[in-house]
Amino acid sequence: MNNNNNPADSKMFSANMIDAAIKIIAIILIGTWCFDILKPFIMPMAWGAILAIALFPFYKKLVKLCGNKKGLAAGVFAVIGIAILVIPTIAFSTSAVDSITQVSEGLKEGTLDIPAPAESVKEWPVVGKKIYPVWLSASDNIENFAAQYPEQIKNTLSKVLGAAASIGGVILQFILSVIIASMFLANSEACTRGCQSFFSRLMNEYGETVIKNSIATIRSVATGILGIAFTQAVLAGIGLVVADIPAAGVWVLVVLMLAIVQLPPIIILGPIAAYYFSVADTTPAVIFLVYSIIVSSSDAVLKPIFLGRGTDIPMLVILLGAIGGMIMSGIIGLFTGAVTLALGYQLMLMWLDQSQRSTEKVTAEKSE
Repeated sequence: MNNNNNPADSKMFSANMIDAAIKIIAIILIGTWCFDILKPFIMPMAWGAILAIALFPFYKKLVKLCGNKKGLAAGVFAVIGIAILVIPTIAFSTSAVDSITQVSEGLKEGTLDIPAPAESVKEWPVVGKKIYPVWLSASDNIENFAAQYPEQIKNTLSKVLGAAASIGGVILQFILSVIIASMFLANSEACTRGCQSFFSRLMNEYGETVIKNSIATIRSVATGILGIAFTQAVLAGIGLVVADIPAAGVWVLVVLMLAIVQLPPIIILGPIAAYYFSVADTTPAVIFLVYSIIVSSSDAVLKPIFLGRGTDIPMLVILLGAIGGMIMSGIIGLFTGAVTLALGYQLMLMWLDQSQRSTEKVTAEKSE
């Protein structure tokens, strides 16, 4: 007869419990410690991974141009990426600061020339009747206008300067992300093997398909959302510069932000076009308005072409994931949201596929 209350067994069980508890606590402590150490780098690393995946085809071309020297190609990639970030930033910051300085000095000296608003400004929806008298007052006598609204003008200029200054921190973060991306690319084979091992362990035979669709989703978002937004901002910038609109660099940045969050650039280009009607002849003003409408609606043509290309995930799933992710996590949510929803969509298909297989297996066994 077995003795279930054997003291030796109870002692061994207690020892095993204590040993397991110590190991679990040690793992939690080490994991938490590692997370705290890496926490400042999580965002740059995430962006670095996204950039590496999105720009891997470009990196492969660089490798060929560099004589199949992967380290050299990664270095060239980093230099190009940093230059693309730094040069426009310096140009934009200089333009923004110069514009704000000119406005500030013009307000103090009373030399700022503001054209009178057209009568059509009154007809602008919601804000027309409020903007018209303020605009008219500023065009009649800028010194009196500045004396009437000193705090509002000061706060507005301070916010614009603060926003321009904060861009520097964002650019530094992206420079770090570019450097991390170049490291990922230089070790792309090891990174690929690690991802394959992880997803194969997690999803068995579906792992390869999940990796393929995740990579395609990231590249699809990069071209279908960020690429189109950048294209719209560049086109808008060309129109603004040709029309000689003041502070064109600032408006280009606003258009870029609107396009990224999937809002039509006409939200900002429309009022600018209305302003242009009040300072320019009818023909160039009409041309600028039509051009602005074309730029704003160009995503309707480009998005179906680029979004969802190269992946089995429907465009709607990617778009909803990108927009929802951005609402939750900012710009990086464009990618994390799209990939997460794409993974959820794939898991649902896998579950349905397994259910169908089980049903077919049961039916086949019954028929035998």
